[in-house]
Amino acid sequence: MTEPIRSVEEHRREAPSSVRCMIVTVSDTRTPETDKSGQLMRQLLEESGYIVADYRIVKDEYEHIRELVRSASEDDRIEAVLLNGGTGIAMRDTTYEAVRDSLDKEMPGFGEIFRYLSYAEDIGPAAILSRAVAGVRGNTAVFSMPGSSGAVRLAMTKIVVPELRHVMREIYKDRK
Repeated sequence: MTEPIRSVEEHRREAPSSVRCMIVTVSDTRTPETDKSGQLMRQLLEESGYIVADYRIVKDEYEHIRELVRSASEDDRIEAVLLNGGTGIAMRDTTYEAVRDSLDKEMPGFGEIFRYLSYAEDIGPAAILSRAVAGVRGNTAVFSMPGSSGAVRLAMTKIVVPELRHVMREIYKDRK
């Protein structure tokens, strides 16, 4: 076994057993009843032992999204904020900018891997239209992905659910 693999496995063993999450659906039209992507996020998180501590639907407005990420990062009940929606290239789509501008540290690998997986899973070159972004604000992990249920399923099952505990281990390792 090579050293990097051993290190990742060790880090995963040291990771917390669960993470308290906030689900945020960014949409001007969805309701709790029609929010298939938010419901899917909740299902996938809870099936994997994560805690959904809060759930919100917000309009795609830059300042509102920024304020939500900021306040969530200061809320002791929330360790991770998972957003879906508003990441496209239409003028109305401001989630990417709001999240990016809220981060202390960006995790560019999230967007890169998400686009790679999207490309490989029949999306093809349209994957370039995705503006998925992730990072850290304070001690809070933040992941923002497109709002389609297919995109949410891909991001959650292939990246977020398997890696979120490890992300939190890295965020918390220097905290005393």
